[in-house]
Amino acid sequence: MTEFDSQRFRQVLGQVPTSVVVVTGIDADGVPQGITIGSFVSVSLDPPLVGFLPGTSSRTWAALASTKKFTVNVLAANQGDVCWRFAKEADDRFSGIDWAPSENGCPRLDGSIVVIDCDLESNEVHGDHHFAVGRVTHLDAPGTENAMAFYRGKVVPVLPAE
Repeated sequence: MTEFDSQRFRQVLGQVPTSVVVVTGIDADGVPQGITIGSFVSVSLDPPLVGFLPGTSSRTWAALASTKKFTVNVLAANQGDVCWRFAKEADDRFSGIDWAPSENGCPRLDGSIVVIDCDLESNEVHGDHHFAVGRVTHLDAPGTENAMAFYRGKVVPVLPAE
């Protein structure tokens, strides 16, 4: 087998826009946790399932997965600061962030354009990522802003169709 060029893989797949969400929850110690995800997808309508791919080395995802419930916060185009804050492992990510408990008790970030509460359905390892699937228990679309997307290594607004 020939050696695979992971940099080229990343460069080429960077041409495919992906959603930007922050998955939040409350860990076993009662501390709010959150992680930026750029691979959120609808999986099934019946039953209602969504999925995303956190890295296997993520301490945050390990803490959230252990509680078996989470909230997906779809970011608005103007929430770049929130995106980058939750993209790095740190203890103070919620400092200065306005949030309230969602229907399932997990953090609902102010300004999110869509909020989806889930119970963890499955959490399988594939390569260097988990494929986490959540069963939707509640959802809301409170925002009117444009969504944010990852494209070519940057966050960009998703513009509405003309």
